[in-house]
Amino acid sequence: MKEYILPVRDLVVHPGLTVPVYVDNPMSVACIEAATQNNQKLVLCPQHAWAYPASTDDLFTTGTIGSIAQVLHMPDGAIHAVVRTSDVVDLSDITVTNGIFTATVTPVEILDDSDFEQTVALRDKLADTMRALSGRHKFKMEKLRAIMQNYPLPAFVDSVIQMADIDTDVAVKILKMKTWHEKLMALLEQVMLLIETEKIEDNINRRVQTQMENGQRQAILQEKMRAIQKEMGEDDEETSIIGLRKKIEQSAMPADAKEKAMSELKRMRAMSPMSQEGGLLKTYLDELLSMPWGKADNTPIDLHQARETLNSEHSGMTPVKERILEHIAVMKKTGKNRGSILCFVGAPGVGKTSLCKSIANALGRKYCRISLGGISDESHFRGHRKTYIGAQCGRIMDALKRCKSNNPVIVLDEIDKMGRDWRGDPESALLEILDPEQNKSFRDHYLEVDFDLSNILFIATSNSLNMSSALKDRMEIIEIPGYTEQEKLQIAREHLLKRAVADTGWNIDNIVISDDAILHIIRNYTSEQGVRELQREISSVLRRCLLENDGEDIKTDFTITKIDELLSVHQNMNHPGKIGFSARI
Repeated sequence: MKEYILPVRDLVVHPGLTVPVYVDNPMSVACIEAATQNNQKLVLCPQHAWAYPASTDDLFTTGTIGSIAQVLHMPDGAIHAVVRTSDVVDLSDITVTNGIFTATVTPVEILDDSDFEQTVALRDKLADTMRALSGRHKFKMEKLRAIMQNYPLPAFVDSVIQMADIDTDVAVKILKMKTWHEKLMALLEQVMLLIETEKIEDNINRRVQTQMENGQRQAILQEKMRAIQKEMGEDDEETSIIGLRKKIEQSAMPADAKEKAMSELKRMRAMSPMSQEGGLLKTYLDELLSMPWGKADNTPIDLHQARETLNSEHSGMTPVKERILEHIAVMKKTGKNRGSILCFVGAPGVGKTSLCKSIANALGRKYCRISLGGISDESHFRGHRKTYIGAQCGRIMDALKRCKSNNPVIVLDEIDKMGRDWRGDPESALLEILDPEQNKSFRDHYLEVDFDLSNILFIATSNSLNMSSALKDRMEIIEIPGYTEQEKLQIAREHLLKRAVADTGWNIDNIVISDDAILHIIRNYTSEQGVRELQREISSVLRRCLLENDGEDIKTDFTITKIDELLSVHQNMNHPGKIGFSARI
């Protein structure tokens, strides 16, 4: 015979207890009345959901059966009933007729081990553990102790389930267990889990509270600092977050660079201004903003002016200057740095570096020289990661920052003297910089954004052809031969003598020197392809003459005899062993 089922919410009852039940919905009232009229027992069955009316799928398949001891009808139609539970039962073949649930029940046999020492000890352990939950779950331990002393073990288990607010699913699993020892063990595990969960929640809440307090404290201090700076007249918008944001928004950065800058600004805003990382981010943003985004020298190219500039600053070298003018003509036509990168190769002193400066003057562009002698670290070109201490951008980006233009003339001086060691191969980075197909999106390790280097006019200088084939392939080699005597004479007249006069303070009108005298210096006191040594000898003549005239630049005719007299003393000063000092033995 089927028994009547009363669906209950959040109520799992163990056998051996007297349970008061209050129902006010018509289906539950009808179920109790039917069980009372037919003198049948009633099964208290927990349900999964709070749905009303309930369906068969909402019920668990385990409940507690008991006898109805008393029924009290209320004026509003509700019923107060008292049920004495006797057994745990499994439910099968659950049906619903006119809203009343019935099912076939099968008793679940439970071993009564409530008097065993292990069970009693486990009950006491569970009671002690519940003490840690009493504060959070708002129940009194005295009530639980009274239940332990005056009521059977099922009442204690039900009280723990109610006080600890155990989930219905777990409570049903405990209800189906075969012994009280198993039930208590399962409850102890659940209580310990609740305690650990609460500890984690407390730690999280405490950490959040501390962070909120620190954040509020920092915000108050920052506001006070800004107020003090404003009163002292030190509220510089350039260094403020608002000023940086305006600079970024008004900058001509590409979209990806601006997004990167805004992201770093957001990170910096979340940090204390006195923190080390906040200072590093501020430096990074300043470096990023100092780059010449969209800034260029737009001086129109004038070939006639370029030719006059090269001829006025350099004598001779006609084939070299013609090749340079061809390159400039292509730039004027295309508007870009089309063609190969020029590399001037020649002996020291033939004017390679000064020729590069003349090209910048002819184009009306900024000029920057980068000496590559002894460079053996790739980071000189690519920069350092900003996570390193003392990180900075590479020398190419630094040159652009100093030029404040994205199309300067950058001279890679002494490109043949680059080294290579365990820190990296700088030549591989230089190959990317010099390749017009790759340098359009050059990424510096420090800035971490792409920058277009294709507008830069790179010119290299070298003393020899001792370079890799890959590097030679990137450049057009232009050899600058040594000067003839007549070319040196012309250079001395037009350039070197004026430079020596400026270095020594002479009045050029007081210097009388013939071409033969200059040729005498060239033939007898210099042995070079360039003119650096000739420059030094002319300066030596003027300095020695000033010494003889007590620092006065008296008008002097520098004849061959006079030059020999002055330079012989200078050479003896450089080689004291020739003057005749006796060695002390």
